[in-house]
Amino acid sequence: MRVDPNYLTGLANSLDSVQANEQQLTSELSSGVRVTSLGQDPVAAGENVLLLGQIQQDDSFTESADAVSGQLQVADSALGSVVSQLTQAISLATSANNGTMNASDVKSISSQLAGILDEVQSLANSSYQGQYIFAGGQTGTSPFTTSSGTLGVTTYSGDDDVNYLQLPNGQKVQMNVPGDRIFLGSGTNSVFAALNALVADYATGTVDTQQAVSDTTALSTALGYVSQQRVTIDNSITQLNDASGAVTNEQTQLTAAQTNLMQADVGQVASQLSLAETQQTALENVFAELSSAANDLFSKLS
Repeated sequence: MRVDPNYLTGLANSLDSVQANEQQLTSELSSGVRVTSLGQDPVAAGENVLLLGQIQQDDSFTESADAVSGQLQVADSALGSVVSQLTQAISLATSANNGTMNASDVKSISSQLAGILDEVQSLANSSYQGQYIFAGGQTGTSPFTTSSGTLGVTTYSGDDDVNYLQLPNGQKVQMNVPGDRIFLGSGTNSVFAALNALVADYATGTVDTQQAVSDTTALSTALGYVSQQRVTIDNSITQLNDASGAVTNEQTQLTAAQTNLMQADVGQVASQLSLAETQQTALENVFAELSSAANDLFSKLS
């Protein structure tokens, strides 16, 4: 009996191929991953790299957005408290201006306004994660200080820098409003100038009604300006929330796409593995039969 050596080589190669395929299918079945190397599916592997890159970009934006959102929320809360403090100050000043209070009551108003001034300054010096949020670009320096004396003067140590966060769609969201724009303004919209003036107006217990009313009006104007600046913060929060929601949706879609691309179809893999095992058994049987035939031949020849 003559056995074609090429036939045996072909059988051996087929068995090697089936065994390699069986190992791959077993790996896919246990890991749930369809593509584990570039050579298996270059197109899918390339698409996976692109998907991973976009997912990482989204993760980076989400991390930055969380930090900025926290800062904006603190700024919004601080300005909300400032509005409440200024509203109370205007109410106190209006009461002092009606001419019905005695000197002791007027001085008490001055003391209460001084307390409000301190509280507003504390709010204007609010920080988030160790950074002063109303200092412009000078986030390591407490931005506001007030001099002592009958008529205090509040100064600003920050700068006028405005920072922006670029959104995935290319737009930019404003991350901060420098404190001088909010609390100092110019002339009629300076929170600290009006508060310092009102504290001085009532400090002696004697009210210059014309001046006190003018300073009260200035504080009302400043309150309106603070509210306007707060709108800028609120708009930034809304923009950031919208962008974060869009990125979250995109991340969900990208993750699903990556899963579909790389995940093994368990049912299909199990079926292919069963077929590979059958093929391996069949090839091994062929080898066994050839070996048996060869042994019979040698036995007869010997």
